Amino acid sequence: MAKKYKVIVDKEKCIGCGTCVATASKTFKLDTNNKADVIKGKNDDDEVILKAAESCPVSAIEIKDKEGKKVYPKDK
Repeated sequence: MAKKYKVIVDKEKCIGCGTCVATASKTFKLDTNNKADVIKGKNDDDEVILKAAESCPVSAIEIKDKEGKKVYPKDK
């Protein structure tokens, strides 16, 4: 279960391809507009959530640690 990450989906960037759902189905679902949404409550392991964010072709998923520091995507 996710313990150290806060997951944020940028709905404007999201194209609804569903790779996040395929990778981390306990954490992500597609909403009625076919955009990724974070499921409240029980989630996947932190490593799986990070892998799901990395799989997003448009980098619409942002991962922050408990202190608010961005983990993914890395700033350039």
